[in-house]
Amino acid sequence: MKLLGFLAPEAVIDDLQARDKSGAIKEMVAMLKKTGLLKTKQVPAVVKALLAREKLGSTGIGKGVAVPHARCKGVKSVLGLLARSTQGVQFDALDGEPVYVFFLLLSAPDASGEHLACLERVSLLLRDTNFCRFLKEAEDKKEVVELLKEAEENLKAAEKF
Repeated sequence: MKLLGFLAPEAVIDDLQARDKSGAIKEMVAMLKKTGLLKTKQVPAVVKALLAREKLGSTGIGKGVAVPHARCKGVKSVLGLLARSTQGVQFDALDGEPVYVFFLLLSAPDASGEHLACLERVSLLLRDTNFCRFLKEAEDKKEVVELLKEAEENLKAAEKF
């Protein structure tokens, strides 16, 4: 699964405005709707699924990063979004710190394997402290997309070994 196959470049949010978990999730889902990746009627169920997943345990993994994810009826294939916050979001992260980078993932209820493969792909990226730093420091949405493309190339090269 290619990184840019499920992380939609057109849905990158360069400066998330929300300051709390619920608001951040709603803003990210609204962007998926705005870009046509979700239909209006899907929005409430997707928000509900993401918030329900958060009740099981925060997807704020620490070091300023969160990976909110859920499987939702009506979602046909894995889709994702990357968002950045310049001010930070209180997201109940494991380290108690604000979150500045979000990778949101959604998939169909019966796509467990694909969902896990995408989560694995994102986690490989997040282990790279330079990638995370460059992502936080990127000037704009265009630079964020370029970083994602470069990260995809690096992941492909690493898989060859």
